[in-house]
Amino acid sequence: MDCLYNMAMFSIRISERFRGAVLAGLVLLLPLASSHAASKDKDLAPSALRAQIDKANDKVRRALVRIRVVSTEFREGREVKMQAVGSGVIITKDGYLVTNHHVAGHAARMFCTLWDREEVEAVLIGTDPLTDISVLKLKPEKPREFYPASFGDSSTLRVGDSVLAMGSPMALSQSVTLGIISNTEMVLPRFWGEGGRFQLDGEDVGALVRWIGHDAAIYGGNSGGPLVNLRGEIIGLNEISYGLSGAIPGNLVKSVAQELMAKGKIQRSWLGFDSQPLLKEWPDEKGLLIASVWEDSPADKAGIKAGDLLLSLAGKPINVHFDEQMPDFMALATSLPLGQPIAAVIKRDGKQMNVSITPVERGEIFPKQQESKQWGMTVRNFSFLLAKEMKRPNLDGVVVTSVRAGGPAGEAKPALERGDVLEEINGIPVKSIEDLAEKTQKLSEGKTEPVPVIATFERRAVRYLAVVRVGIQEEKDPGLEVTKAWLPVEVRVISREIAKQLGKPDLKGFYLTRVYADSSADKAGLKPGDFITALDGEKLTASGSEHQDELDSLIRQYEVGKKVDLSVLRDTKEMKISVELERSPRLRREMKKYRNEDFEFTARNVSFFDTAEEQWDKSQRGALVDEVKPGSWAELANLYASDLIVEVDGQTVGNVDDLRQAMEKIAASKKAAVVMKVMRGIHSAYLEFEPNWKT
Repeated sequence: MDCLYNMAMFSIRISERFRGAVLAGLVLLLPLASSHAASKDKDLAPSALRAQIDKANDKVRRALVRIRVVSTEFREGREVKMQAVGSGVIITKDGYLVTNHHVAGHAARMFCTLWDREEVEAVLIGTDPLTDISVLKLKPEKPREFYPASFGDSSTLRVGDSVLAMGSPMALSQSVTLGIISNTEMVLPRFWGEGGRFQLDGEDVGALVRWIGHDAAIYGGNSGGPLVNLRGEIIGLNEISYGLSGAIPGNLVKSVAQELMAKGKIQRSWLGFDSQPLLKEWPDEKGLLIASVWEDSPADKAGIKAGDLLLSLAGKPINVHFDEQMPDFMALATSLPLGQPIAAVIKRDGKQMNVSITPVERGEIFPKQQESKQWGMTVRNFSFLLAKEMKRPNLDGVVVTSVRAGGPAGEAKPALERGDVLEEINGIPVKSIEDLAEKTQKLSEGKTEPVPVIATFERRAVRYLAVVRVGIQEEKDPGLEVTKAWLPVEVRVISREIAKQLGKPDLKGFYLTRVYADSSADKAGLKPGDFITALDGEKLTASGSEHQDELDSLIRQYEVGKKVDLSVLRDTKEMKISVELERSPRLRREMKKYRNEDFEFTARNVSFFDTAEEQWDKSQRGALVDEVKPGSWAELANLYASDLIVEVDGQTVGNVDDLRQAMEKIAASKKAAVVMKVMRGIHSAYLEFEPNWKT
């Protein structure tokens, strides 16, 4: 998101979507632990106000929810999961609640904490980025009634009215702050420019929302919480903070929520022109300035042109001189009946003209994105408006929104980039992301290696061809290195400095840093700290780090099972120790691996060296985690690299084959929760995964 704003939402991982945040200042904070909760300074408030606060608190507090959201973003060619926390308020007894779109609009899973600390899962019913409003539905295990809050009339608010901002700041327990209405028609200044507009998913929220400005403190996590009057009625939905807090008017929240509950989406009309307030040099003019007209739009077909003044629409006079008046016009222009001719009056060159304009459905600007793992990129379909913006003749093709470095699309020559339009695969047109997924599935079905295809894509009206190796590269068994003789110890060179400090400047060879337990070296009596100076009577020459491989190289020339005599210096005593050479164990890089694409982590079998390093019992089994992708379900469940997975949903995991079998079973059943037991140092932990399985 490229705009400057504070979504007043607490994000556990900082997201580009919220990088312009500006937090509000501290005002009176009243915890909602009980109906009589108050700040240390409660006695400073007049008793009458104190009573009103308590009464309003009692009416709303049981309707407040804290929303823990697992949301998705699409960047670097991947779907990235992140956790965030916002607020919401229940508005019906059967569990519908409202919050902000920027809290829940991209949610994969949501869990709501109620006033009594009970956690209930919720689902997204509908969302509207243009007004930043989402409706959720609580899904308790058994049907039940909830405690809803009611709406007041936000149009009756006056500057100076006392209000309460309620929610869960900083993901903490519920709270309320006290303030007054500062501005009943707050808009973002035009001189902030495009970078200062409040945009969500390509939508300019300020086009329809004229915020209620107030000075009740809101913090990260308050987003989506209600702004309440002293009668305990919802008169706004807290959303932004620029030093002064801003709430979406309650009347707008109520109307949008009702339509989302009824239809699951907001249907708006579109006329096909951009508009702005009249210019300052026209103080005596009336109307609205038409800034531009979209080609082949309803306005274009009606004969409207840039520079015209719109005097009336649907029989209603239009007169917009100030930015604060624009949301009222936009509310009218987006609520016209679809497909029905609407009368309009325009003024051109000083003459009035009657025109008829037929609205069409506006639709969304940016359709939802999807990740294509086989291509290593994220993509979206065209919407009607996006196709217009990108000057496309139709809706065919898919828009590339990000590319993974080193992935198939990123490795192509030329590589695909953000903003490219994939049009064909092997000469066959690609109509949509659904079509892309179907064609990709057919190409890769039954294949164990990536499949090269010719991708045709357009970039800024230039047509390119590139060979893309489509598919997911399976983790391969790395194979075994040739096993050779091995002395089961770890050594370091006796440096010249160490030799001098020991008073033996001519001492050369190695000192033991580790003797592997229960090995032939351990049984022969070698100990850490021993100095090895000769092998079978041949003196060693190592005296610097460049000679670190000398002993290993000599040992590898022997056969497995051969006994060698080591000249050892221990505590100034020289001795000879005979040790049988063992077969070299498999290295970490030789261990079999498994990569799980659903939870996005990689694990491998346990090596001899892992067991020794962690000081595990030789019988210890499991799958050792090698990598956890950032923003994955695995990361959200707090799975870490170096964790040893020993159980999945109660099933013992002895190696990566067991892990693969368990995870494939889980994927087939699409379990809502998966429990993984891991060993982490001397501790064990049970990790709960809560994935959102895509159909």
